[in-house]
Amino acid sequence: MPEAPAARAPAPPVPTEVEPLLLCAARVSTFLGRQSLTSASGFLFERDARLFLVTSRHVVVDEPSKHFPDRVEIELHTNAANLAESTGFSMLLYKDGKSVWRQGRDAAGEIDVAVLELDRSALPDGMVYRAFTPAHLGKPGQVNVEVGSALLIVGFPLGFHDTLHHLPVVRQAIIASSFGMCFQGEGYFLTDARTHRGTSGAPVVMRRDGADAARDDLPWLLLGVHSARLDMGNRDLAADESLGLNSAWYADILMTLTQPGNAPGGTVGPSARSPQPAQGPQIPGPSASPS
Repeated sequence: MPEAPAARAPAPPVPTEVEPLLLCAARVSTFLGRQSLTSASGFLFERDARLFLVTSRHVVVDEPSKHFPDRVEIELHTNAANLAESTGFSMLLYKDGKSVWRQGRDAAGEIDVAVLELDRSALPDGMVYRAFTPAHLGKPGQVNVEVGSALLIVGFPLGFHDTLHHLPVVRQAIIASSFGMCFQGEGYFLTDARTHRGTSGAPVVMRRDGADAARDDLPWLLLGVHSARLDMGNRDLAADESLGLNSAWYADILMTLTQPGNAPGGTVGPSARSPQPAQGPQIPGPSASPS
């Protein structure tokens, strides 16, 4: 049966000088016990009154680099009148020895996207945020996205951000491969953008047009989840610049990962697209560096 839409609570107020898009993104810090490990990007996704943190799968676990954090922390705004006020919100990655995030997998391997559900009862009062919803998903075959279309990647490159107001920065990008096709048989498309470590898990978005967009304070299509920078292993480091290309996993996987009834800690798949992804950030062809 079709999933019945649930009533959504009114969105919290947002200062008029701040674009709501910036309040969708979350800076993700990983820890092993008290030891700080890495910094990455993520964003909020809401479905039927449930709220999820979305990031790259290799942010929460990455076997090749022996990256095994046991918790993540995100920064949340707590005062709409003063964005300088924030608090850290910590989430354990394991319960009773089992992982609590959800990830996707198909015959080709694991999809480099992970989601963690936030416990709304534990969130701070007055939390100021925006979240993407299924209505924002730019699904292949349902949206007109051409090669060269302008995009934004919203994140925290090298951890850089507005440290006073706790807001991310954006990088300009364009679609660099045919949107809707799985590049080299994998579940991602390419973007052309300057990216850095710390951008893994950032939302890749395109501006929406039309009457519906004009009525939405978040007039963006969520196309993908930024994963890794691509490069050629045989590149002459002195003579050749890096490719400047990146992989972005198709965001429609979120409909599978946030499906009601999917238990935390499970690997979900296959999704509607086939084939999809490779093992974590280890992408065949050009070499990939998590970013």
